Amino acid sequence: MQDSKQRFSNRVADYVKYRPHYPLVVADYLREQYALTVNDVIADIGSGTGILSQLLLAQGNTVIGVEPNREMREAAELLLADYPCFRSHDGSAEATVLPDASVDWVTAGQAFHWFDVPRARAEFARILKPNGWVMLVWNDRRTATTPFLRAYDQLLMTHTSEYAQATHKNHDEAEILSFFAPHTARLTVFENVQHFDFDGLKGRLLSSSYTPAPGHPLHQPLLDALRQIFDAHQCDGFVNFEYDTKVYVGKL
Repeated sequence: MQDSKQRFSNRVADYVKYRPHYPLVVADYLREQYALTVNDVIADIGSGTGILSQLLLAQGNTVIGVEPNREMREAAELLLADYPCFRSHDGSAEATVLPDASVDWVTAGQAFHWFDVPRARAEFARILKPNGWVMLVWNDRRTATTPFLRAYDQLLMTHTSEYAQATHKNHDEAEILSFFAPHTARLTVFENVQHFDFDGLKGRLLSSSYTPAPGHPLHQPLLDALRQIFDAHQCDGFVNFEYDTKVYVGKL
């Protein structure tokens, strides 16, 4: 497969426009259950275009985005330019370039499945202050709760050769929880949803790194199949993408 750090370089515009944000209740949850305060410094690892960083910045936190992909990092720097507490670094989960014991939280939104897990764990432990927290979060697309979502998942299985390898669903809960061992982590799930017309659905599809890009011989057949699925399942011109926003919080 393509290098994980370069996979999204040609998909930034669609990623910014069509990827789901995280429910605002996640920030409330962190304050209420884990005493997150505006004084906490957060390293957002694999920060991408800044979706999770923005949620945390809006709470008043200082957020250091660590992102190895230049195009995504530059998009975040542009989108978050109005937040004076945002800093951005070229780095990775395995080599953040941050000082020892320098952050109160390490977060990773929709990114953990790309990490070299043992090396990332050692790096997180290095940059965290004593008793610091780690939060891993995904917007986990539901695949079988509606006829549309079942058809969409089958579309990916049929028309994208890398879906089975690249999806974060390859990491099950036991594997994620083992990252925190010998400590435990708590999983909390929130509902999330996006409503798409066909152009939005197309953009959401093309924001995924495993879909054939324009110019690829499988690109147009994929879009033709997507059109058929949309027409079969739309209601008043829209379909719903349902997610379970899964939030794992624990210590190392």
